Amino acid sequence: MSLFATFSRSVALAMMLVITSPAALAQLEPTDEQRQAAEEVADSLRYGHYADINFDEQWSAEAFQRYLDILDGQRSYLLSRDIEPYRHLERDMAEALFDGNLDDAFALYNRLSERHTARLEWLLERLDEGLSFEFDSDERLEVDREDAPWATRESELDELWRKRLKNDALTLALTDQDNEQIESNLRQRYEGQLSRLRQSESEDVFGLIMAAVSSTIDPHTSYLSPRQSESFDIQMSLSLEGIGALLQADGEYVKVASLVPGGPADQAGVLEPADRIIAVGQEEGDMVNVVGMRLDNVVDLIRGPKGSVVRLDVVPAQAVDMTRSQIVEITRDTVSLEDQAAHSEVINIERDGKPHRIGVIDVPTFYVDFDAWQAGEDEYRSTTRDVAREIESLKKEGIEGIVLDLRNNGGGALQEANSLIGLFIDRGPTVQVRDAQGRIQLYGDTDAGTIYDGPLTVLVNRLSASASEIFAGAIQDYGRGIVVGTPTFGKGTVQTLNDLSHGQIKLTRAKFYRISGDSTQNRGVEPDIIFPSLIDPERIGESSLDNALAWDTVQNVQYRRYGAPENALAALTSQHQERANGNPNFRYLERQSTLARQLREQHTSVSLNREQRQRELEAQEAEQLSLENQRRRALNLPELDEWMDARSDNSQPEGSDADADNEEDKDKDMPVDRAQVLEAAEILLDYAHLQGIQRMARY
Repeated sequence: MSLFATFSRSVALAMMLVITSPAALAQLEPTDEQRQAAEEVADSLRYGHYADINFDEQWSAEAFQRYLDILDGQRSYLLSRDIEPYRHLERDMAEALFDGNLDDAFALYNRLSERHTARLEWLLERLDEGLSFEFDSDERLEVDREDAPWATRESELDELWRKRLKNDALTLALTDQDNEQIESNLRQRYEGQLSRLRQSESEDVFGLIMAAVSSTIDPHTSYLSPRQSESFDIQMSLSLEGIGALLQADGEYVKVASLVPGGPADQAGVLEPADRIIAVGQEEGDMVNVVGMRLDNVVDLIRGPKGSVVRLDVVPAQAVDMTRSQIVEITRDTVSLEDQAAHSEVINIERDGKPHRIGVIDVPTFYVDFDAWQAGEDEYRSTTRDVAREIESLKKEGIEGIVLDLRNNGGGALQEANSLIGLFIDRGPTVQVRDAQGRIQLYGDTDAGTIYDGPLTVLVNRLSASASEIFAGAIQDYGRGIVVGTPTFGKGTVQTLNDLSHGQIKLTRAKFYRISGDSTQNRGVEPDIIFPSLIDPERIGESSLDNALAWDTVQNVQYRRYGAPENALAALTSQHQERANGNPNFRYLERQSTLARQLREQHTSVSLNREQRQRELEAQEAEQLSLENQRRRALNLPELDEWMDARSDNSQPEGSDADADNEEDKDKDMPVDRAQVLEAAEILLDYAHLQGIQRMARY
């Protein structure tokens, strides 16, 4: 029997599907502690949040819609008639929150749980009937149903899930699994999801409701259950042993949001932002499918003792099909201060037959040893102290300028961003912080003198956030140097953690503003010269988050300008573009980012025909592989047979000694990352040259 016939029979059988009765499932109800906590959350949002929140019917409608999105964002389980009894929450959500009346929100979850359970049982029944795994129809499956209308009939969802089951089977078939493996893996996936669903507790539902409420306000305000509060405390103390990656939910998948600088995943080089994790395994044993698993449960699987190995089945961010995954291994470890410490190197650039030396200081995070600082120790570690030492060391090397690399620096201690700016300016304001009452507190550098007053370039990317943006913005406002790279994350808000009678609430209380008056929120810092990037700003960054607070301005403050880099930007940009056009790595970045965007826009559905799906996949990867090999040919690197191999390739330039300490070969060995550092150094040299000409003209 063909797969089409098998599924058609399944559809007919599904007409008799009876939703599990409420008695068959535990009906979860709110506890008195949760009701009290809901009232406390409401009061915290009303009186403590930065934004002026109007808890009216419009807010209720948004919060209710958010709750539906969290429960069934792909419109795959609930029917429109399931939602109707709870539509009153569109106008009453705020009142229910303030009264601690969570009964109807819990009842809607229970209805979703019934539908979800019945659907998983339906899938397992289809597997029991046996599938013939033939994929020869012309059907396609819509991959994003976020804006789809709610189904009105059971048969509509049966048809959707028939296609989803077929796609799940085809996805595994394309990884060369046989029929027995496919059926076994699908059964394990669905039974695992069903088991986890049946283990849901009241606290899980309360967390979903609070997530809907808080995320309607802004993406950084959130409720933490007692369990999550404990995990948060562990993370803040850096005693958590794991892989050093920040994860977030992305529909049914878990996505890598960022990597902890110096952490195990960062050092292993096998994960990148926006990668999706579809399975987790320990050093030995079977992989556990985590598609559809709750984020905190996935984190628990990945977390483990120092020295142990975790295996992750990862779909790269640039992949357009979930079949293109690879298993990577990471040895768990703790992240030490030393791993995150600033460090430097000297880059040699030749111009007109003459050597030039540019210093590069990599600042992974803004850190300070608070315990040693509070104890009054003289030699405590901090970003500012370490960078100052690196500057002094570079001066002795005879450098002509400094590139400060803040790529992937997600922020840290505000006091360190403030004091680091002071190494490059002679006193002055650094950042403004505005609270909910409109009061502005001004932070600044009060120390006389500078450590370094020479040519400066700041290198940033989409993962440069918070304190990094404060630093880059201040350098730009002061005219103290050139900012190059890609627009930054846009995290311009301040959060505090407050205790509740049950759990905690992380609350947005203030916003950062540059000394020019511009917020860093949402828009981030726009570099003076922009580099192409493979990080999609629609998937990573503040502007990609729902309900992110808006960009705005306050009054600027008085400050002294140290230069006018903007006057040199036309010449610097022209020289940069000329180099970029001839640089294989920059050409690759530009073309690959354009191609990735085009593929995402085209990838709105997937074929359920094996041959067609394979052709589409091969065509997409052929384009990606072609771009990669064009770059490799230009750099005299061996070409690859598979695009996926680029993630794990450590090829040396042909004819080079793999063990030689050759800077040119090292630069080719890390092409994309290294290309940006080298170009930042080239731009800095251009700027230093222009500054020298201007000084000579004045005299």
